[in-house]
Amino acid sequence: MEEQVLTRKIIHIDMDAFFASVEMLDDPSLRNKPIAVGGKQTERGVISTANYLARKYGVHSAMSTAKALRLCPNLIIVPGRMSRYKEISQQVRDIFHEYTDLVEPLSLDEAYLDVTENKFNNPSATHLAKEILLRITEKTGLTASAGVSSNKFLAKIASDVNKPAGFCLIHPQYADDFILKLPIKKFFGIGPATAEKMNKYGIHNGADLKKHSAEQLGKWFGRMGGRYYDIVRNKYNPPVNPNRIRKSIGAEYTFMRDLRTKKEIDESLFKITNETWTRSQRSNILGRTLTIKIKFSDFTQKTISRTFSDYLDSPELLATHVTRLFPNLPPGHKSIRLLGVTISKLNTETGESKQTKFQF
Repeated sequence: MEEQVLTRKIIHIDMDAFFASVEMLDDPSLRNKPIAVGGKQTERGVISTANYLARKYGVHSAMSTAKALRLCPNLIIVPGRMSRYKEISQQVRDIFHEYTDLVEPLSLDEAYLDVTENKFNNPSATHLAKEILLRITEKTGLTASAGVSSNKFLAKIASDVNKPAGFCLIHPQYADDFILKLPIKKFFGIGPATAEKMNKYGIHNGADLKKHSAEQLGKWFGRMGGRYYDIVRNKYNPPVNPNRIRKSIGAEYTFMRDLRTKKEIDESLFKITNETWTRSQRSNILGRTLTIKIKFSDFTQKTISRTFSDYLDSPELLATHVTRLFPNLPPGHKSIRLLGVTISKLNTETGESKQTKFQF
C-alpha cells in the first residue's frame, strides 16, 4: 500500500491568468496592456483576476477595483463573461479526460489529474503533462502551467514555479529535500496570516516546521497542525477525487494582532468578503446560506447564519448581507482574533447552473 502512494503520478494543471487571458484572446487589442476582470470602481467593484502585466503593479484577485486603479492608473477593467469561461473550461476538461478519468477540478481554471494508470499506458507523467499543455494551446489558444509529483500538495506547488506557460517536476527522489527548503509562505494552504504566525514561532521554511511535534503544532494551529505535521514529512497523500462535491466555499483569517476598532473590523470583513466572492466566481459557485464566524481573543466563538430564498449572485448582494448579518458588538467588546465568511447550500448541490453576475 505504501509503495502505491510513493509511486503515484499526479499532475496539477493551472490555466495562466485564465479570465484575463480569455479576454485578450477574444479582443487582441487588449494584449500588451494591463487588464483585469472585475467590477467598476464606482460600484465598489472587486477584481476577479488580472493579467501578468497588471500583476507587476501589485494588482491581484479579491482586491477592490478602486485600489487596483490606484496601483495601476492605466488598468483596463473588463466585465466578466462566465458563460465564455465555462465554455473554454469544458474544452480543457475534455482534453484531461482523453488521458485519464481521475480528474479532480478545483475551479474553472485548474485541476488535478492522476495519470499513474492512463489511457495511453504512458509511464511518463512528464511526457503526458507537456503533451496536455501543448494540446490546450492548440485547442484554445491559451497557455497553462503544469506541476508533476507524487502527491497533490507537491504537484500544486510545482505548477506555480515557472508560470506562465511553465512546467516543473518535483521527483519523489528529491521531494523531501524540496519540502525542507521550501519557504513557509509557499506552502499550499498556508496563507499570509498563518505564515506570519509561523514566522513568530521561528518557522520560516519546511526544515523549521519539521522540528516541531504534532502536539505542539496542534496547540498553535488547531486541527491544521496535524496536517502541517504530515505535509512536511511528505505523508499527506489524499487521492485525486473525481466525484468530490463541494458543500461550502469561503475565506477566513486569523489575525496576528487582534482586531479592536470598528474600522479594523470593517476593513478586514470587506477583504474577507471579497475573497469569498472571488473564490465562488472562479469555481462558478453560488450559495443561498451565508455564515459569519467570529472568534474572540478568549477563544470563544460566535457563528451567525441565514438562508435566503435567492442565491447570493453578486458581490454587492453578498457584501450587503454580510454587513447586515454581522452583529452589533457592545462598547468594550472582546477583541477579535478570527473572522470568516462562508456560503453554503450551493447551486452545485442542486445541479442548478445559475449565471454569476460580475457587476458590483
